[in-house]
Amino acid sequence: MPVHSVKGVNDLDTKVPLHLQRVSILNLNLMSDCLHRSVKGKVVQKGPVVSCRQKEYLLKAVIQGEDPQQSSASQHASINVIFFGTLAKDFSQSVSQGDIILLTGFTISKSPSEQTDKLHPCHLEMSGPDAGVYVWSSASSSGPSAVNSEPKYTYIPLNELKPRRIVNVYGVVTFFKQPFPTKGTDFCSTLKITDPSNAKVGCTIFSERLEDHPQIYRVGDIIRLHRVKAQVFNGSMTLLTSLGWSTVTFDGTIDSPVEPRASSRTFHFDEADKRAVEALRQWAASQSLLTSEPTVPLSSVQPKMYFDLTCQLLAKACMDSRCILLKVWDGTECGHPLLNVAVAPDALEGESTSFQDRQNLTANILVYDNHLEVARMLKPGMFLRLYNLHAVPQIAPGQPPDVPFHLSFHLHGGTSYGRGLRCIPSDSPDLQSLKRMLESHAEKLADEAEVNDGTLLDVWYTPPEAVSGGADIKEFCTVQICGHTLQQVSLAHVKTSTPPVVCHVHAQVKSYQPQKLYQCLKLFCPQCKTIKEVPDDESIAQVFEEALRGRSQPCSEHWAVTSSVDSHQLDRAVTMHVSCDMVLNNTHSQLIFLQGVTLDEMCLISGAHKNLVPVRSEERRMRLLDFSAPFLFCGDKRYYGCQQCSQSSFVEPEISGVEVWDEQNIAKALGVQLMQYVLLLKFELEDETGTLEALLWEDAERFFHVSSAEISSSQELQDRVQNIMDRLHPPGSSMAQRPWLALCLSVYTVEEKGRPQVCYQIANTEIRDNL
Repeated sequence: MPVHSVKGVNDLDTKVPLHLQRVSILNLNLMSDCLHRSVKGKVVQKGPVVSCRQKEYLLKAVIQGEDPQQSSASQHASINVIFFGTLAKDFSQSVSQGDIILLTGFTISKSPSEQTDKLHPCHLEMSGPDAGVYVWSSASSSGPSAVNSEPKYTYIPLNELKPRRIVNVYGVVTFFKQPFPTKGTDFCSTLKITDPSNAKVGCTIFSERLEDHPQIYRVGDIIRLHRVKAQVFNGSMTLLTSLGWSTVTFDGTIDSPVEPRASSRTFHFDEADKRAVEALRQWAASQSLLTSEPTVPLSSVQPKMYFDLTCQLLAKACMDSRCILLKVWDGTECGHPLLNVAVAPDALEGESTSFQDRQNLTANILVYDNHLEVARMLKPGMFLRLYNLHAVPQIAPGQPPDVPFHLSFHLHGGTSYGRGLRCIPSDSPDLQSLKRMLESHAEKLADEAEVNDGTLLDVWYTPPEAVSGGADIKEFCTVQICGHTLQQVSLAHVKTSTPPVVCHVHAQVKSYQPQKLYQCLKLFCPQCKTIKEVPDDESIAQVFEEALRGRSQPCSEHWAVTSSVDSHQLDRAVTMHVSCDMVLNNTHSQLIFLQGVTLDEMCLISGAHKNLVPVRSEERRMRLLDFSAPFLFCGDKRYYGCQQCSQSSFVEPEISGVEVWDEQNIAKALGVQLMQYVLLLKFELEDETGTLEALLWEDAERFFHVSSAEISSSQELQDRVQNIMDRLHPPGSSMAQRPWLALCLSVYTVEEKGRPQVCYQIANTEIRDNL
């Protein structure tokens, strides 16, 4: 049944079917009979039409009983009404705030928002063919003084936010991350905002569509959020998207045009909003929140630097399933030679970059992992901003040491430090200087247009060269350090060898796993030989949260000095325990037990203290957390214990005779079997005779010249391993372009399901120093 309009308010009683009986809003409850009943009220709140997964469209409104006595007698005289499907769209187009409506064919359900909106404990649902709306427009009789159907929004200062309230806010962006895919179907973007109240609030935005997320280009942008929910998370106020949320952003630069960047096609914006934006711009400028140079030009980039770049996309190519190449420029010449990644002409999307390559103007950016979805949607000619881009110096395999390195650029996976990329509209004020720079090269580009592209491509990776009539001359990226005087054999010969045996081979890397190299870091127990994955922060944080549940009392141990701090803001106590003996020896700062903290708090505190052990209370006795979380935090490093080989509890730490409190001695004092960080990769090797799968494990640290324990907390070392693998297996390269490796292979057997299994492992081999 559609929405029916009536000419007069009295027609709501005379034009509706006679068999319908009016019911007061106050008298509605879950047991009420909805058949042949109607409800009348005034629309005091009307939300937008939104999409939801269960039904195609949804709209939420609030109506208030028309009886003046009942309206003033109880807050339950107002009730939420949810409209579904086409009725939601009809209601949005036909009904305005202030109109009087009569509802029929509704159902009654318990309201989930009763505690927050303080309205009726039930809400009405309008869906299906029997649901109908009769409406009398208040504008038809009120003329110019009618209730304004335009929404009037109230904005709450950030220091006045209350938990579980739906609010509208303005703020200045102090930090942001571009949208990234969640484990579900949504994308998530996070940001932090502030306002003249000096409160700092985090915001988390979920939406299935990338275009719905706020269009933030730089720190200092102004953002307006409508219908977001305030709640406390980890002791801090946070804003989350709720039903019907919307966002609009503005450039934060003073005197720039106040042009909204909206996530919705229709949004409310008037002079009051313009004044609010300009006031926030003035305040942000006085607080130095807007950086004068939001990005770094290529001419100022230095090796190993992390920076933001504004540029134009010239061409792109898909290198493999986990990497996309972007060829970009910003019109400035880098002070270091730029790497030119060779791509087959038919794989390149966009115009030739030969002119820019010769002028050292083209930056080759390799985009990985969670940024691929955005990169796939980019088109040549678009203007981009890349955040936390890494300038990586690279040397080609076999390149003489006196030849200078070339710079490539990596947008690594993850969202740390706001890492990401986004498209910038071509009319953005931020692009004016970039456009002028690019236009200055247009005439030169036209003069070079007739040059043959193929003659200008520089090949980065030098494939093995064949000497006519002679044996292959190969440049090897690795060196065997075993000291064996063995003759080189083929992979086919290795596969027919009887284990145990050691073989020397020459081979190339056909593929390797895992492709996401951070997954190659494992935990290994030297006692029971167990190998397990390194837990992610989400899993660890859950262990810490579980330890906080139940409001347990602080631990009481005879061997420990205890100090507790009750925090009303955190609604919990944080307790520190130190050994009495260590206090007497003045070494208590070298080992501290902490109870009642979250993972984020533990990481923050560990930056200032050497060794922290998180604990929980069980009947007031001290217990370690579950071993799926680290048992020890030491600065940026985390150490894990083996669940199978460690003691489940300890009575008192053994501290006698300990001179140096490192992870080994702390694990021993607590009865914990320390797990070791190891690197584990699987290579598919290939030579002229076939392929073979070999593990790189026990000698992986020697191979890469890195420590597994150090790599667990060092982004620089992780990048080093990634760079080495990119040289051994260049993204998008053919086998002819890949370097050769001189390897020492160990052939051995293991028992799997009661049967012997032949395995191969790379041993006594390391990357050459010049790599």
